[in-house]
Amino acid sequence: MANILHIDTSPRGERSISRQLSYELITSWKDTHLNDTVTYRDLGHHPVPHVDESWIAAAFTPPDNRTPELTEAIKLSDSLIDEFLAADRYILGVPMYNFSIPSKLKAYIDQIVRVGRTFAVTDNGYQGLVDSSKKVLVITSRGGSYRPGTPEAAYDYQEPYLRAIFGYMGLTDVTFIHADNLNAGDDSRAKSLAAAKEAIAQAVANW
Repeated sequence: MANILHIDTSPRGERSISRQLSYELITSWKDTHLNDTVTYRDLGHHPVPHVDESWIAAAFTPPDNRTPELTEAIKLSDSLIDEFLAADRYILGVPMYNFSIPSKLKAYIDQIVRVGRTFAVTDNGYQGLVDSSKKVLVITSRGGSYRPGTPEAAYDYQEPYLRAIFGYMGLTDVTFIHADNLNAGDDSRAKSLAAAKEAIAQAVANW
């Protein structure tokens, strides 16, 4: 039995392609993995706050030395990290915004990437503290195509960043399913969505 953390990041509702595809994946997954549990976090509609000065002070103060105010300032981060570490697999729906990720996802990442909790600083450099056997699957929605070899590939700061930040925490088994070219006309859009749905079906069977 596995615990899946399912995260949506689009502020859109039914019109969100990333939501539709992540929902399709998690629904199919639950139909074929009956004993798995799913924790759902909707960052698009229920964002977490950005890091502030009190958060930083709390994060770099040993727990036993924190004032009640600092303990409160870091409380949500602790809860989000506990939730993140309790999961065995991660499924994210992430639209591309300005070649990168939504700010709501960045705020969440800043809450969970914490020294002593999800990474450590050692004599040999940074070390991820999250179990490297865990898997991440990211479904993106993109207006254009930024795949390797395309003219716009250099503008993709979404996949490289997410690979880097998950790897920083220790998660190196990261799979991407890109629904791209969504603004390139009906034919291109239909082909891309069909390919993404086929990749989702394969992920449910093999991931």
